[in-house]
Amino acid sequence: MRVAVLAHEQFPDRAKTAVGVLRYADHDVVAVLDRDSAGTTVADHVADLDADTPVVEGVADAPAFDALVVGIAPIGGGFDDSWRPDVRAAIERGADVVAGLHYLLNDDAEFARLADEHGVELRDIRRPPDDLTVAEGVARELDCEVVLTVGTDCSTGKMTTTLELVEAARERGLDAGFVPTGQTGIMIAGSGIPVDRTVSDFTAGAVERMLRERGDDHDYLVVEGQGSIVHPAYSAVTCGILHGAMPDHLVLCHEAGREAVHGYESFSLPDPGRVAALYVDLAGEVAPTELLGGALNTSGLTESDAEAALAEYEAAIDAPAVDPVRQDAGELLEEL
Repeated sequence: MRVAVLAHEQFPDRAKTAVGVLRYADHDVVAVLDRDSAGTTVADHVADLDADTPVVEGVADAPAFDALVVGIAPIGGGFDDSWRPDVRAAIERGADVVAGLHYLLNDDAEFARLADEHGVELRDIRRPPDDLTVAEGVARELDCEVVLTVGTDCSTGKMTTTLELVEAARERGLDAGFVPTGQTGIMIAGSGIPVDRTVSDFTAGAVERMLRERGDDHDYLVVEGQGSIVHPAYSAVTCGILHGAMPDHLVLCHEAGREAVHGYESFSLPDPGRVAALYVDLAGEVAPTELLGGALNTSGLTESDAEAALAEYEAAIDAPAVDPVRQDAGELLEEL
C-alpha cells in the first residue's frame, strides 16, 4: 500500500509514529508531510533509514497514495486543526485516512461527511473492542515465555525495542511474536488493542486477551510497553500492562541523558536502577519477574559517548544493555 505520512513541524524527533511506520511497516511510504522541512528527504533526518522518500509541504505536493497516516502522537492525543486541510485534501483525492489519536476522525462531522462522499475509510486505530472485560489472571499459565518492554519514561523506545527483539529472535531461529499495545505498533502489525483507551478496569484484561490469542502460536511473546510506572500521567496504563501480561522477563528502556519526565519537566526521573527495582517489585506480587536487561536510546550521542553511556546504564541497572537500533538486540537474546 502506498502511504503518505503527516508529521507537520514534528519530524522526526516528535513524530515517533511517522518514524515507526517508516522503519518497520510493510508500506511504500511515498512522502512525509512536514511544512518545516519541505524539500529534504527522510535520509536527511533519520540516518539509519537511508531512504530518499521526499519531505513535502502538503498533500498537493505528494505523489499518488492510497492512505494518509497521521504520524504524530501528541500528549493527550488531540487533533491539531492545522492538519485539517491536508486530511480534507487526502479524502478528496480518494485516500483513506489512518490515525492513532484519542480524537476520533469518525466523530468529526466534516471528515465523516467527506469520507462518505468520496467512498473512503477513516480508520481510528485508538478505538478498542466493545467487548473487553477484566483480566482473569491467567497469562502466566500460557505455554510461552513473555517479555515486556518497560520504560523510565514515555518515548524511550519501547515499541522500537520490542520490534527489534522480535526480529533478533527470529533471526536466531526462535519463534517469537509481537504484541502491540499502542497506535504505532498496531499500524505496523495490522492488529492489536490500544490499551491507553480502554476502560481502566479492562486494561489488564485487554493485554491478557492478546496474549491468550497468540500464546499457542509462539514460544516467545514480546509485549510492547507504554508509559512508565513513575510517570505522573501515564502510570495507570503501565501498571495495567504489567499485571495483565504477567511477564517472565522485563527489558527497561531509557534515553541517554534524559533527567526529567518528557512533557512534565518539573518531575525528575529517578535513577534507572531504582525504576528497575520498582517494576520488579510491583510485578512480583502478581507474578514474579526478572530484569532481562536494558535498552538505551543513544541516538543523540557520538559512538564513543554511546559506549560510555551504555556502560554507565549497565552499571545502574546491574544488567546487560544495548542500543537496539545502533547495535542490535542480540545480547539480550543471549540472556533470554
